[in-house]
Amino acid sequence: MKDNNKRDGAHEAMLSQSPKPVVKRKEEKSQEEYEALQNFLRSISSTATLPPYVKGETYSSVRGVFNQCLITCAVLILAAGAGHPIGFSAVALPQLRTENSTMRIDDDMGSWIASIHSAATPLGSMLSGPIMEAIGRKRTLQASTFPLVLGWILIGTSTHHALLLLGRVVCGFAVGILAAPSQVYLGEISEPRLRGLLIGTPFVAYSLGVLYVYALGGALPWRSVAHLSILLPILAFVALCFSPESPTWLARRGRFHEAMAAMSRLRGDPDTAQRELHELISAREKEKARGEETIRFFATVLRPPVLKPLLLINAFNMLQILSGSYVVIFYAVDIVRDAGGSLSPHLAANASALVRLAVTVLACVMLLKVTRRALVLVSGAGTAVCTLALAFLLSQGPGTGVIPPTLILGYVAFNTLGFFLLPGLMIGELLPTKVRGLCGGYIFCLFNAVLFGFTKLYPVMKNAIGMTGVFGLFGASATLATIVLFLLLPETKGRSLIQIEQYYQKPNILWVTRNKAENGQSV
Repeated sequence: MKDNNKRDGAHEAMLSQSPKPVVKRKEEKSQEEYEALQNFLRSISSTATLPPYVKGETYSSVRGVFNQCLITCAVLILAAGAGHPIGFSAVALPQLRTENSTMRIDDDMGSWIASIHSAATPLGSMLSGPIMEAIGRKRTLQASTFPLVLGWILIGTSTHHALLLLGRVVCGFAVGILAAPSQVYLGEISEPRLRGLLIGTPFVAYSLGVLYVYALGGALPWRSVAHLSILLPILAFVALCFSPESPTWLARRGRFHEAMAAMSRLRGDPDTAQRELHELISAREKEKARGEETIRFFATVLRPPVLKPLLLINAFNMLQILSGSYVVIFYAVDIVRDAGGSLSPHLAANASALVRLAVTVLACVMLLKVTRRALVLVSGAGTAVCTLALAFLLSQGPGTGVIPPTLILGYVAFNTLGFFLLPGLMIGELLPTKVRGLCGGYIFCLFNAVLFGFTKLYPVMKNAIGMTGVFGLFGASATLATIVLFLLLPETKGRSLIQIEQYYQKPNILWVTRNKAENGQSV
């Protein structure tokens, strides 16, 4: 009896410390939400006395881990479908250059077909933030499947360049919509032990989707490839129908009982679910107490706890693009051919897709044991060494033998090991809960806008500075990105999203200047 009284008293204390929200125009809604919170907290009387999450302890039950993995698989199907339009240009352009029809293309049209996908993606990314905040993470992912299917139908049935480009635009728009929600959704449903693995697995599916298109393109006409690319988005929509909404989104919407049901399914244990949901609600109530809930979005973004991770993510994204991560995918066959060597360009391009897939799987597994910082620093150093070695080799004359393609495969491996996974990890982990959805969409918007420009200008850049200059730029960008990450990237392995938010609320900027004495309890 005494324990129950203590529990009820703890809830009453928390409620008393959290003043009722006073909003003149929405007073009734705020009152209803406050009463819902009171009723919910009293309905889980054991929550207040549950200890906080401690690194290293068992978190979810076996059933909870299974449910998290099963729900992740639904997202993986969609992520693989998002990889199809990325790899499509690499297999379609060589066929279209030799096609004996009105669809035959020159280099200029080829660059438009390759890059216009990224031109449409920013629009989808910009809209994805408000959409996922309005209708939820899961429903946004489901909504993205409709334009993805439509885009492939337009591509597969196109009789003119304009229709083909329109199909690429629609596919790019769809990929832009799903990019941020997939990372945010997985970050919010996963527990700290598994978060790195689960957020990283979409890149495995993405690489598998690229490889799938490469393999089909070697055996089938590009129209057949487009038609077969419809299957995965449809399957993903059906699979997501059986997945729960993000409990974090539900809790911030005041739908506490639905959040509890979703969290219980994801953790497999009611007590564990109650503890984690209690932590989320407590953080939300503290925001209200500090008056942060009434601050406008752009004012919130300019606050140091949001601005610091936002600047880091965007700075790295720009350097990652300049290091060639995606250009090598878009122009895989052309880059291997231009670098020289004895391997067939198509064979080397397919090998690069296989390497990307294998290393992505390896990196996801390593995220369970290796720290984030160690993985990305090794990735950056390896990327820089391979590309600068290629630049030096090509400066001495045309590439011969197996060295150029070997260095390209080494570049793909090291780049994929950390650089390729990091943007999604940072969005899922570093951004505060309040702005994670909106900022995630805007980050992908900027990322894809710059990616479009860089992809479109790649042929011009290659003609202007040659492959030596191209690989030199890749290497310099990778080096600078590695330095930025060494100085600024916090270690988030095994930390809860609330603990990561607390790290950015401290005044330090550089990782090396953090309070190491407190690092045992926080990031």
